[in-house]
Amino acid sequence: MSVLAGSSILVTGATGSFGKAFLRYALEHLDPQRIVVFSRDELKQYEVRQMFGDDPRLRFFIGDVRDKDRLARAMHGIEYVIHAAALKQVDTAEYNPSEYVATNINGSQNVIDTAIDAGVQKVVALSTDKASSPINLYGATKLVADKLFISGNHYAAHHPTRFAVVRYGNVMGSRGSVVPLFRALNAEGKSLPVTDKRMTRFWITLPQAVRFVVDSFDRMQGGELFVPRIPSMRILDLIDAVAPDAPTHETGIRPGEKLHEEMISADDSRRTLRFPDRYVVQPVVASWGYEPPAGGERVEDGFNYRSDNNDLWLDVEAMHALLEDK
Repeated sequence: MSVLAGSSILVTGATGSFGKAFLRYALEHLDPQRIVVFSRDELKQYEVRQMFGDDPRLRFFIGDVRDKDRLARAMHGIEYVIHAAALKQVDTAEYNPSEYVATNINGSQNVIDTAIDAGVQKVVALSTDKASSPINLYGATKLVADKLFISGNHYAAHHPTRFAVVRYGNVMGSRGSVVPLFRALNAEGKSLPVTDKRMTRFWITLPQAVRFVVDSFDRMQGGELFVPRIPSMRILDLIDAVAPDAPTHETGIRPGEKLHEEMISADDSRRTLRFPDRYVVQPVVASWGYEPPAGGERVEDGFNYRSDNNDLWLDVEAMHALLEDK
């Protein structure tokens, strides 16, 4: 049974795609004592209340991770935290860099500080493939956030709180996913925009992402960067699965976008262990008593985990199956 079962949990950004999927999973499988739904949008909180009814296990907190005092109040009596709040649009970040720094970096530090002060047991922060070898501001802010959470274990060493990071790629069914866009355009008989026909992406469903995060709470000591071993897909195969025979047109790669995604860089290979279902990137320096997990296999020097050199691939038929599990 998961350590989250029967516990008090806080989820920042809980009204987003991941947050709602986690709430559904937790209420059905973890029987939590309570879950604090922490987010800044009152409309989205209203919509979540409508979605889950008057479940007494849900507590709704309007708040922003930029507001340390509000976070401290919400953390009272919390045992576990999932940090999912972030500003995420790549192009918007380029025009509003200070806002992304304030939320993704300063907000992350606030989560770390308040979790330690409140005596939270474990915190898992959600990262993104764009944080590996970042080429845009959004990815850079998430890389800093990742490092803040890993380093948070240093000054929490004499406290019970431990921090880990989960990093994964595109989430099928999340807001901003290309799948509903392709379906809508196809229904209207329009051509589907493809940035580059050579493009590959990692892919994971929302239920898979939720289960991976829950499992990471059980496995973590503190200081790990957990990366799921998930399949890659070619953008043209995705189109064949979602809208077969639909016309397409190339638009060119957008600023800050990669042709192939990366979740572990070659420079991190020296600290990476391979497990059947995941990679674990270990901390550079661990002053809090971290021990390498048993059963892992060191990856070869220079290894990097990219969507074009992956050993797991989705074909059109497999994409159909994943679309049913979103």
